[in-house]
Amino acid sequence: MEELAPAAVRDHCVVYAPRIQDLLAREEKVFRIDATTVGVSDFRLISDIVAARPVLASERSVYKPAAGADIHHDSATRTIRALGQDVMAGIHTPPPPAHGLSGAWPDAATTYLREWLFSSDPLPISLLSKRGVTRSNTLSRIVDRAVTVWPGSDLEGRGTALAEQIRGASDTQDRKQAIALYRRATATLCDGVAALAANALWLMGPARPQEGARAELTAALWETLRLLPPAWMLFRKGGDAYTGLHPDIRPEDDLALFPLLMHRDPDHWSDPLEFRPERWAGVADPERTPAFMPFGFDGARCWAKHLVVPLAERLLDIAFDNRLVIHGTPHETHIPLRSLLSVRFEAETGA
Repeated sequence: MEELAPAAVRDHCVVYAPRIQDLLAREEKVFRIDATTVGVSDFRLISDIVAARPVLASERSVYKPAAGADIHHDSATRTIRALGQDVMAGIHTPPPPAHGLSGAWPDAATTYLREWLFSSDPLPISLLSKRGVTRSNTLSRIVDRAVTVWPGSDLEGRGTALAEQIRGASDTQDRKQAIALYRRATATLCDGVAALAANALWLMGPARPQEGARAELTAALWETLRLLPPAWMLFRKGGDAYTGLHPDIRPEDDLALFPLLMHRDPDHWSDPLEFRPERWAGVADPERTPAFMPFGFDGARCWAKHLVVPLAERLLDIAFDNRLVIHGTPHETHIPLRSLLSVRFEAETGA
C-alpha cells in the first residue's frame, strides 16, 4: 500500500511509489538495495565515487552508443550546440496556443514543448519527436528508416539545427547516429523540462510568483530541483575503482547514487523537507552549493543543464499568463516509479 510522503509542502502532499517511499524512509546514507547494488546518498562519498573514474559510455543517457557504435565527443558537442540554438530560438518565438497545456501533466507539457520547439522540421524528421511515435517501437523503426532514406534535404535551412545534423550526415551510419541523437536530445530535454515545470507548479500551489517576479520564479525552480529533482537517481557500474571508498562496496557491486536523498540531508539543509524558495535568494551559482547536484556530477553533468531552467521559466510564464488551473484532489498527487521523478495531475488553461 502506498503511503503519504513525510513532507507536507505548503499543504501539498505527495504519494510516492512504494519503492521510492522505502528509500525516503531510510536513515543510512550507504545501504544495500539488493545482492549486487549499493545505494549512496552521502555527499562526500558520492563526490569520491564520481571522481574515481571517468563515466563509461554505457552509463551516459543521451550519448550512450547508438546505431552499433560509440558516439564520439565531437558528435555529442555538435548535438548539444544545435539543441542550444533551437531552444534559444524557440524561447524567443511565439509559443503554440495555450490550450495545448490542458490535460494530464507532465505529458501535456511534453507534447507542448515538442510542438513549440521542433514542429518546424520537415516530414518525416518532425515525426521523430512526436509523442505518439516515440511510444511505439514499431512506428519509431518505420520513421527512423524513412528519415535515413529521405531526411528532407530539399527543405534545407527551414527546420531546426538538430534536423540539419541529420541532413548533413556524410553517410548512412552517421545519419543513423544523428537520428538517434535527435530523438534522444529532444526527448530528454522536453521530458525533463515538463517534469520540472509540473513539480514546480505543484509545490508552488496558489502561492505563485507575481507577474514579472523573475527572481522569485527562478528561486522556486531551484528549490524544486532540490526537493523533487526529476533526475533523482544516477547509476554507476561496479569495479575495483570503488572498493577502497567504503567497506560495504565490493568489486561486483553496482552503485545507485541518489540526489533525491542527498538534497534532503539535514546535515546540509535546514528544514530539508520544506519547500522554501527563499533559501536561494542571493545565491549567485546554485550548483556550487554543497550537497546539491540537480544535473548530475562533475565529469558527467547534463550537457543541456544551461537550457533547462530558462525553458522551464518560459513554460511557467505561459501557464501563469493563461491562468492554468490544477484539477483533481487539491492537496494530494502521485509520483510513479519512473526514470524521471514527476507529479501527475490534470490541468486546464483559463484563457
